[in-house]
Amino acid sequence: MNSFLATSPPNIEGWLQISELGVAFLLSMMIGVEREIRQKSAGLRTHTLVGVGAALFMLISKYGFNDVLRPGLVELDPSRMAAQIVSGVGFLGAGLIFVRRDSVRGLTTAAAVWVTAAVGAACGAGLPILACAATVIYFIVAVTFPALTNRLPHASTVMSVIRVRYPEGQGILRDVLRLATTRGFTLSEISTESDGYRRPQHASADGSNNEVAMVSVTLQVRGRALVNDLVAALTELKGVDAVLADDVDSNAE
Repeated sequence: MNSFLATSPPNIEGWLQISELGVAFLLSMMIGVEREIRQKSAGLRTHTLVGVGAALFMLISKYGFNDVLRPGLVELDPSRMAAQIVSGVGFLGAGLIFVRRDSVRGLTTAAAVWVTAAVGAACGAGLPILACAATVIYFIVAVTFPALTNRLPHASTVMSVIRVRYPEGQGILRDVLRLATTRGFTLSEISTESDGYRRPQHASADGSNNEVAMVSVTLQVRGRALVNDLVAALTELKGVDAVLADDVDSNAE
């Protein structure tokens, strides 16, 4: 057994593998920039972390098991462990993502957990240099990318549709329009329609529990600010029941 271990070739890691990880970083960052400019929920940081994590998993599978594989002596496929890590951590990351009235939260956190799992797998596979390189990339993304995201020229030509549902006769439409304009959005079309009735959560002062007429207003907005931030702000308005948002050209996904 000792002679077997002594003759085991080392796992392969070096500048070539780090450069491959760097290429994944740059390419996934470019994709993230495009998605960020188009104001998608999963933007620059999420795409970059997922790309780096996927590259690291592949590098582990390619270079991390030379010290245990022996043709004719060891009949196993240790790279399957990396595949199981991908599946398991993906399930864990899904639990960190939640949607609140069409506003997605937790994507970057889930991606960070995924990359952290890749770093741990690299360490366990005997690839500390790659693990350290991925950790440095993670801190670059986590620390510097928020400032970079704020400096990106978000596309002002992207038209989005926002639908807000609220009780009739409470002056909420005025607050919705003011919030959208103060955040730098231009409104090109506004339409309202009746949207059924809703039973109030609490009885009124006179003890009645009548249903409340609901109204939905549809706004077509355009601006350089993030639509997701506007949606999140609209959901916080007092009296707003629901907020939905989508691109006008949904086929451009």
